[in-house]
Amino acid sequence: MLVAIKVDVDTEIGTRIGVPNLAKLFLELKIPATFYLSLGPDNTGRAIKRIFRRGFLQKVSRTNVAGNYGIRTLLNGVLLPGPHIGKKHFKLLQNLKTQGFEVGIHAYDHVYWQNNVMKLSQEKIDQEFKKATLEFKRIFNLDPVTAASPGWQANAKTLKTYQDAGIIFASDCRGEIPFFPKIADEIFTTLQIPTTLPTLDELLGLPEFPAEKLTTHYLELMTREINVLTIHAELEGMKYLAWFKEFIKTILENKFTCENLGTIAKNFLAHPNTIPVCELIQGEIPGRSGKLAVQNISA
Repeated sequence: MLVAIKVDVDTEIGTRIGVPNLAKLFLELKIPATFYLSLGPDNTGRAIKRIFRRGFLQKVSRTNVAGNYGIRTLLNGVLLPGPHIGKKHFKLLQNLKTQGFEVGIHAYDHVYWQNNVMKLSQEKIDQEFKKATLEFKRIFNLDPVTAASPGWQANAKTLKTYQDAGIIFASDCRGEIPFFPKIADEIFTTLQIPTTLPTLDELLGLPEFPAEKLTTHYLELMTREINVLTIHAELEGMKYLAWFKEFIKTILENKFTCENLGTIAKNFLAHPNTIPVCELIQGEIPGRSGKLAVQNISA
């Protein structure tokens, strides 16, 4: 069975500290991974707009957001100017690609996309993604081929933006198997590789999953042929790095094979007629606030 590790990098501190930590770990254990990068201003403090989403305050309290991200990060974009990640960490990001890791677009402004993309016009979404694309090209001198939306916020407009931009595969939703997404009567040609496992922050603080039981719980869930785990540079790359290292060692001991998302996409796209078409709907996931994009297998 395969495990694909998808790294979401949301913030400047996650880029500066979490990314090098994870890259070092992956190189040490010979683990391929896909890094999805936030490339513009870090305006994390503006996430406060999500305060009225059901479950948001509970999640913030349960996962110790202030302790994990630091007060400085939580002030970015509110009381302090949001540092521009791509400009500040140009060499660090370039080095990530040089080390052999797959890189893609998470966002230009992570918080702006996650807070607003469900209500933005097609033109505004195109413009925002274009900013990320231009920054990606400036840093890597490459056209992006993959993207992963912040907070799994995706709809027909974002999928059209990806398709028009030439994005080959994406990881914008939660689900079970790779698929071509359908919304209403339109089928989109950007392959979706959904996150199949809960994220660490969806489990942290729950009494039924103390730290010593987390790895066992993940192993019990990893029953699919392809298991996709989304981690965060700000968590597994920082405070929970030691736990994550032991977790990776454990799955390797249990004979799981690790691949990046690009390899999985290539294998599926070699036989496009066998790829299922599934509806992409808005749903809820335990441990996460608000609605997000979910694969509808039953349709």
